[in-house]
Amino acid sequence: MKKNICLMIAFILGLLYSIYIIAYFTGAVGGSSGAEQAGAAIATALVMPHMVCTVLATIFNGLGCFLNKSGFALTGAILYAVAMVLFPLYFFFVIIQMVLSFVGFSQVRKASKQA
Repeated sequence: MKKNICLMIAFILGLLYSIYIIAYFTGAVGGSSGAEQAGAAIATALVMPHMVCTVLATIFNGLGCFLNKSGFALTGAILYAVAMVLFPLYFFFVIIQMVLSFVGFSQVRKASKQA
């Protein structure tokens, strides 16, 4: 079966962003002074729901892409939207993946109905 290009692009972008955000916030907690560590821990706690939703969205997006299942693609797209709502300051990191996932979902669903 042919893979959906929109889901593939969204998966690659989501994977790169997930790696970046996890590396950034796990490296930020290793500060030297107590105040820096406390600030980094608070920042990580604030961003953690966004990180979890983004990683889950990337996983579901990949499942939707590689298995050609529209339900996984829709779940990934919704989780990208939830990640965007959970931390609106980082919306521009997930907006492209969300739009591509919704477009990919509609294409996969349309292709599965035709087959």
